[in-house]
Amino acid sequence: MSEFFFCLFKKIKQVSLRYKIFKMISKKIFFILLILFSFTAKASFILLPMDETTQQNHLKAYGITYWCIEKKYKSSWLLNYRGGSFLFPDAPEIRKECQIRGVSFEVLSDTETNQILELIASPSQNMEAVVLEKAPKIAVYTPKGKQPWDDAVTLVLTYAEIPFTPIYDEEVLSDQLILYDWLHLHHEDFTGQYGKFYGSNKNSLWYIDQKKEAENLASKLGYKKVSEEKLAVAKKIRDFVIGGGFMFAMCSATDSFDIALAADGVDICEPMFDGDASDANYQTKINYGNTFAFKDFILDRKPEHYEFSDIDMTEKRRIPMEKDYFTLMEFSAKWDPIPSMLCQNHTQLIKGFMGQTTSYDQTLIKSNVLVMGTCELNGEARYIHGEKGKGMFTFFGGHDPEDYQHRVGDPATVLDLHPNSPGYRLILNNVLFPAARKKKMKT
Repeated sequence: MSEFFFCLFKKIKQVSLRYKIFKMISKKIFFILLILFSFTAKASFILLPMDETTQQNHLKAYGITYWCIEKKYKSSWLLNYRGGSFLFPDAPEIRKECQIRGVSFEVLSDTETNQILELIASPSQNMEAVVLEKAPKIAVYTPKGKQPWDDAVTLVLTYAEIPFTPIYDEEVLSDQLILYDWLHLHHEDFTGQYGKFYGSNKNSLWYIDQKKEAENLASKLGYKKVSEEKLAVAKKIRDFVIGGGFMFAMCSATDSFDIALAADGVDICEPMFDGDASDANYQTKINYGNTFAFKDFILDRKPEHYEFSDIDMTEKRRIPMEKDYFTLMEFSAKWDPIPSMLCQNHTQLIKGFMGQTTSYDQTLIKSNVLVMGTCELNGEARYIHGEKGKGMFTFFGGHDPEDYQHRVGDPATVLDLHPNSPGYRLILNNVLFPAARKKKMKT
């Protein structure tokens, strides 16, 4: 009997030991599985949402994106997904940078990210994921001494903390444009008529000073007239684009650039601008084949009239401020990623704003130029894009998207009051655009 109990006790002990071993192994397996699960559930990506309700600072989100590209983080632009959101790998320094700059972000797991990318890849969705490869080197063509608020692009680049280099005629004429990928043209007059401010400001000290500065610079650079020097600059910029550069221009820099190219070899300036008479019948000598965007325009001969030609719709539009809006066109993100990138926004309806060149007569736009934004009340074009040689250009009418009728001497626009500005987003789309791996535009 004692032997039976001994054997029974031994069996129980063995079972107990096995149970303890099993319990110990099970606990280890549980912890291993828990660790593995924590790794799989761990956030792997950061999303900068760009929809209307989620992002607290759309403009600075572009700055974060530029910063990530500079830091060599794998970056993607999710076209038409929540207003054109941005996707990056998760990293503590990206989170910290977003928090410092006040940019909203969302932390995603691998599973959540894959679900988003699968949705975007679906043929039924007008979406596309575009890889952002290289931070573009940015130049802003602007006179020395100009303040950031004198130009909307300079203002928003500064606000978004995107680095840029100011350049002007000396740098352009000494072939320094080859150092840059993207060029913005300040509200310049490339025709040599000093912005056509003669009628209203010929006796103003600032006008007299600027005219003298322009004449001195032209002389220093070896030109007899400002119009000749500005034409030389315009031709260098033209060559930059043809060679593969990206050019963005606003307001009077758009039409005056094309007019200067079309008037190559023709004197269109009256005596108060260049000291001698204009060519007789100069309108008949205009070469529209030289232009980027416009055709068949008629030049304005009146020196006191604040207008270059009939390209601009400012005096013809008759639209009250409260009804002044333009609509962005919708493009196929998968087949036309270029205009899709340029039109990314959290709204398709954008507030209009004035400028010396506010908008463009569509009948005077070349057929190979893409109109991306129009006003439904009169059909004017506000936002256009085209290709020239190996490069591309975008023209945007108006002076400041958040200052409806900006005048000389007006105070600066405070972008902290407009961190979600749709109009300023269009500018930043163009800034970021050269970073993208692009396909050719469909024709």
